[in-house]
Amino acid sequence: MLYLDPHIRQLMLEDAMQAFPDECCGFFYGEEINDKRYIKSMLIVENAQIGDKRRRFEISPKDYLRAEEYAEEQGLQLLGVYHSHPNSPAFPSEQDRQAAQPFFSYIIMSIYERGRNNLLSWRLNDQFQFESEEVLEASAIA
Repeated sequence: MLYLDPHIRQLMLEDAMQAFPDECCGFFYGEEINDKRYIKSMLIVENAQIGDKRRRFEISPKDYLRAEEYAEEQGLQLLGVYHSHPNSPAFPSEQDRQAAQPFFSYIIMSIYERGRNNLLSWRLNDQFQFESEEVLEASAIA
């Protein structure tokens, strides 16, 4: 279960809207307590995909390293990756599944031209298939 501060959610959506019609991507951080993940920070990274960024995203090795360094500097856990699906549902693709890592949460945001959006989170199960992860609003995370 993810607890997502409305301000962090808004920053993710703004990143997705700014990147539209391309996919955006980034990392999010916080802490995990009793299987509950509290998102406290995020880091926007450039979509390094060569070619069609409207249907794919890629995070460079340099940005992964920077993400790990940021977590250490801030004293937070790197909890996952977010990205957008422009004009498409917030469900993971097969490519998303193949690139996924077991510990991470994966937030996917649907962004449509007319401003409609949706945000869902996913985690890999023991069979390396995505399962939905509940996302709750956390207005004040201590």
